[in-house]
Amino acid sequence: MSVRRHVWDDLSGAARAAVEERCGTVLEVEPAERGLMPGVAARLYTDGWGSVFLKGIPADDHAVRPYLRERAANLALAPSVPAPRMLWSGDAGGWVLLLFEFIEGARNADLSPDSSDLPGVLDALSQLGGAGGALPSVAVNLEMLQERAATLVARKLDGPQWGMYAEAIAALSVGSLEGETLLHYDLHAGNLLSDGREIYVIDWSFACRGQAWIDAALFVPRLIAAGHTPAQAEALVAVHPGWKAAPADVVTGLGALWTMFREYGSLYGPREARGFRARAAQAGRTWVAFRAR
Repeated sequence: MSVRRHVWDDLSGAARAAVEERCGTVLEVEPAERGLMPGVAARLYTDGWGSVFLKGIPADDHAVRPYLRERAANLALAPSVPAPRMLWSGDAGGWVLLLFEFIEGARNADLSPDSSDLPGVLDALSQLGGAGGALPSVAVNLEMLQERAATLVARKLDGPQWGMYAEAIAALSVGSLEGETLLHYDLHAGNLLSDGREIYVIDWSFACRGQAWIDAALFVPRLIAAGHTPAQAEALVAVHPGWKAAPADVVTGLGALWTMFREYGSLYGPREARGFRARAAQAGRTWVAFRAR
């Protein structure tokens, strides 16, 4: 799925000058090939800092909030979290701008059972955490999931999964998810980069504060979609130090809510994304059914 992006030349003169003041003259620009967020996303070749990765968006754009959230998350990251470091951020010339380390030769991580990336991915998962600082509560992220779930329940669609979801969600209270741990909240293969040696967690646009185990739980359906069984996926995420503290019924309820959001997207979302959402929903449905046995 692609979105319309801005390019380097779309930045105002003041915004480009602010970037070059930090990293040196921009010699070449290589736009990112894919992504779901609007705005500028590009590798900059500079005569000062070498290659850096720029993300930016007009300050008055409706999608500016995820950029501000990503900035806040990167300011709060513990040194142990394996992520490209934010080198600078600022507001200049009507733009919100973020400059990151560029990871040379990186590709999306492979989450499949026989992948050589998997040990590094699990190690990265185990290192997530730290204080959530000024980031919003996980309740903010759950609002849209709850809204979509309510829409599906109201439509009384056919299929045994809807009763299963409703039963699981009945055991879920938002208060049981609230906490002070920094969460990425959107871990999947596209947000995990491998350079062949290390794994890096990127794109903190949905970062929030909540219970430490939430990142591990929401990673389970991603592993199932990559070919793991539910039991295998849960055994893998057990490396996360918060997983053992996760209440079983709350995990199942959160899994059901996550899955219903994907079910909604597969039925009513943009047509070009429905296949992707359907595959994610199938993985989530398999997981919830496994836990509901």
